Amino acid sequence: MTEAPPQRTGAPEGPGSPETSGNPAGDRRRVIRRRALTLLIIVLLIGIPAGYLVISANQSRDSGRDKEKKYSATGLTEGWPSKLQRRIYQVPVPHPAAKVAYYETNNWKTSRLYVQFETTAAGLDAFLAGVGVHRDDLERDRITISGRDQRITGWELTGPGPWQGLVHEQENPAPTHDIVVGTADPDRPMVYVVSRTVP
Repeated sequence: MTEAPPQRTGAPEGPGSPETSGNPAGDRRRVIRRRALTLLIIVLLIGIPAGYLVISANQSRDSGRDKEKKYSATGLTEGWPSKLQRRIYQVPVPHPAAKVAYYETNNWKTSRLYVQFETTAAGLDAFLAGVGVHRDDLERDRITISGRDQRITGWELTGPGPWQGLVHEQENPAPTHDIVVGTADPDRPMVYVVSRTVP
């Protein structure tokens, strides 16, 4: 007798059986969610820093415009005079110095360099020594910068002070310096200089 082939039990195996394939719709949803999450993370990683950069750039530009308006209204230019200007007019702006601004005028008769800066007590001594004078040469309550020069620069040297000033005269072609120092804060004196020379 010929034996009958063994009977198979359970669901048949094949391409469509649960053992060989999962839920295609569920797999697609998981892939889509994973991709969406990855995209969201990328957007956050790029977008947030970029947003901060845009805000910072706008604030910096606005601050620069404010300073530009402030100084353009008075003729002053924010920043340090060039090395050539400092050498010709003999205005050795010291280190450290803050709130530095300058303005130069030239005509056939007289050239002037207006400079302002805030410095330290040691910086003030170094500046005065570079000009060729000493702190003892400053006279209390003496405003040596004329009203005309104050109007040109927008300087207002009329507050309570205390103010100290001097005139450092030299023979042409060396410049003459009108210097005023505001010492409301003795540790952070504010210096105003008008250096004039005959071309």
